[in-house]
Amino acid sequence: MNEGMFSVFQQGLSLLLSFDPDVWAIIGVSFSVSLRALAFILLPSILLGFALAVTRFPGRGTVISLFQTLQAIPTVVVGLITYLLLFRQGVMGDLRWLFTQNAMVLAQVFLAMPVLVSLSYGAFASGDWRAWETARTLGAPRHRAFFTLCHELRAPLLVAVIAAFSRIITEVGASMLVGGNIHNVTRNIPTAIALETSKGEFAQAAALGTVLLILALIINFSLGTLRNQQEGLRRG
Repeated sequence: MNEGMFSVFQQGLSLLLSFDPDVWAIIGVSFSVSLRALAFILLPSILLGFALAVTRFPGRGTVISLFQTLQAIPTVVVGLITYLLLFRQGVMGDLRWLFTQNAMVLAQVFLAMPVLVSLSYGAFASGDWRAWETARTLGAPRHRAFFTLCHELRAPLLVAVIAAFSRIITEVGASMLVGGNIHNVTRNIPTAIALETSKGEFAQAAALGTVLLILALIINFSLGTLRNQQEGLRRG
């Protein structure tokens, strides 16, 4: 059994190192979709987190709780909601996005935004605002003071961005529902692993699984480094 598993991962590694076109096309779809989704929500989500931290209005606590709750929404539920929006009789049916990468991007936007808003809000709510106050005292406009504050809080904000990316790069339910797992079009790493495993094609599944393992190690290392920097700044 161990020899068989070793052989499968050896074949998978060989597919990666030989730049197998199918494997790398799948990897390309995953990163293209997830990075586009993250790019669309990056600034709006951080601005919303900032607004929730600095403003007071009726229902503010409910809005914050809603975003925090939505962080844990199952990916397949997000996929279903996106599907209902995009199918022919849906609100966004005229776009004809269903079973395209655009549909996957939209679903991942819905998945990543609550994570990024909630963690950005936490960063601003617990952060050191002296940079903001100094910038405003020196006459900087609000938008410049905002970016100065973001620079000072870059470690927790980067944690928020990485957490949002890790939420969407590994999701399978939403991508399967709205993307359709179409070869060379919408097949990403998680949906390809599910398909290849069901077919008994373990080498390609192992190759893609190895990519996710490496990505998980990089993400965890990055988060650990950023958290250590945060602790160092607080102690300093």
